[in-house]
Amino acid sequence: MAKKTFVSVCCLFFVFLGCTPEAPKTYSLFVGTYTNGDSEGIYRYTFNADSGTLEDTRLMATLINPSFLKISPNKEYLYAVNDAPERKGAMTGYRIKDGVLEEINSEVTSGPPFCHVGVSGNGRTLTASSYPGGSISVFQIDEKGKLLPDPQHIDHKIIDTTKTSHAHAAKFTSNGLFVADLGLDAVKRYSEEKGRFVPADQASLDLPEKAGPRHFTFSSDEKFLYVINELNSTITVFERKANGDYTEVETQNTLAMDFDGKSYCADIHLSKDGQFLYGSNRGENTIVVFKVDTNSGKLKLAGRESVHGDWPRNFVIDPTDGFLLVANQKSDNITVFQRDKQTGELAYLHEAKLSSPACLEFLDL
Repeated sequence: MAKKTFVSVCCLFFVFLGCTPEAPKTYSLFVGTYTNGDSEGIYRYTFNADSGTLEDTRLMATLINPSFLKISPNKEYLYAVNDAPERKGAMTGYRIKDGVLEEINSEVTSGPPFCHVGVSGNGRTLTASSYPGGSISVFQIDEKGKLLPDPQHIDHKIIDTTKTSHAHAAKFTSNGLFVADLGLDAVKRYSEEKGRFVPADQASLDLPEKAGPRHFTFSSDEKFLYVINELNSTITVFERKANGDYTEVETQNTLAMDFDGKSYCADIHLSKDGQFLYGSNRGENTIVVFKVDTNSGKLKLAGRESVHGDWPRNFVIDPTDGFLLVANQKSDNITVFQRDKQTGELAYLHEAKLSSPACLEFLDL
């Protein structure tokens, strides 16, 4: 009897050893910062998608004011702006190897600094937007991720002589290029012809005076375009018609009705399922949540959540769609929220301290 018991215990012991829990799912989170304080450039965190914790922070690249980052679609390269007057319009490319950044090259233009970077779907073209210059530069990228010299320069200052152009963000779509110009109160459209970008048939999506379009995002099928307007704290919805033109559907306020201070919108993102839209308010210091009607594109307020920090410049939804992370520039922290996939609501979890975080970019392998 004792022998049988011993054998049974041994079997249970080895069964137990064979049932070790799975390792948590983790992702690399790259963070661009402003370096006028304690930050030195681009940092990397390990994000635990089971617990929502940020761990193992490391300085990946020393760079002046890498305030916006973008990872290439093939996940092999990262591109960063150098938002510093002395560097003029400078872009730096890195190879991502085993989670480490290896610099490929930098390209410096004669124009003012860049504030935003976008990469085409095939990873071979890059746009860099210049807020002070009122222009964008379109770089070509070779097969090894290297930025090539002599980018195409698109000057918005010549479009409207009554306003001051401030190009703030540019994104490629399946059939062209869209540029949010905060100073011109418009989203400009471009088509590609023989390797150059020229004004599209619908050259401009005009917004109200002093709306200040800053960033934008599309539904997965590009039927709906959502533009967040910095200066009047609104989100404008556009719908693509059969001829390819976009027309306005509605505009929604992002601030609480009883808020009476100054506030400026910043970033905007859709959940991966397209059911919820999020926007950041700098001043009110909140993330506003809207439920999306996927048939009409219209928005219904679903809630708002304090960012537990100051000046939410940029935020990101993690690859699992279960968490939202906010870069609070003035309070020197990144705050993590759990996201309810059914209601869109956010629940604050914790923070990680980092000087002047400005941009969050997940590496989803």
